[in-house]
Amino acid sequence: MLRYAFIPGLIMLCLGTLSAQKSKALFNQENLSGWYAFSKEDGKLEHAEDLFRVSDQMIHLYGPKAGYLMSQKSFREFVLKAEFRWNTDTTFSRKSSKKNSGLMYLVPKSAKDTLWPQGIQFQIKEGATGDFILLQHVTLEQNGTRNQPGPSVVVKRTDDAEKEAGQWNQIEIRVENGEIKQLLNGKLVNEGRYPSVTKGRILLQYEGYPIDFRNIEIQKL
Repeated sequence: MLRYAFIPGLIMLCLGTLSAQKSKALFNQENLSGWYAFSKEDGKLEHAEDLFRVSDQMIHLYGPKAGYLMSQKSFREFVLKAEFRWNTDTTFSRKSSKKNSGLMYLVPKSAKDTLWPQGIQFQIKEGATGDFILLQHVTLEQNGTRNQPGPSVVVKRTDDAEKEAGQWNQIEIRVENGEIKQLLNGKLVNEGRYPSVTKGRILLQYEGYPIDFRNIEIQKL
């Protein structure tokens, strides 16, 4: 019987290995397969490269039309990592001189395509990167208190970790067991609990100032 004693432990080890899935790329560095684009002028564009561009293993969001890229897939519990930088190259056309963008997550499949759909935004904005923006009546709890729902509710970051314009910044978003943590360049800048949205898509926002994204990957938990 002793020769079978190791089997339960082996099974548990295998199950643990399966549950800790490897990170997968959301951006293949070649094209925008797996994403669609949206702008107010064009509506939903299944061929996302009709609006935005990929080159040098980066996504370039720029041009005269505000909009976004939305992932086709939805996720519930995950670690999302991405890098961004403000694109200061003046050959890239822009709509605004204000450095303002965002990375949204937990955008429900049922959310209507508008410039600011329902979900949670990791604010990317000069002087405010790391804020929560809770859009279209999303709520979450901080310090035992749940925010009042509204069209756009700002929950300020707790620290400043953004690099100068033109440098790459690392974003990490962890959604697990009802808790959300937002990290910027390895530093915890915001956290909350029990969001009213629990599953959804990933969105890269373009609000008028050119911005680049790269190394976008997700690990399901």
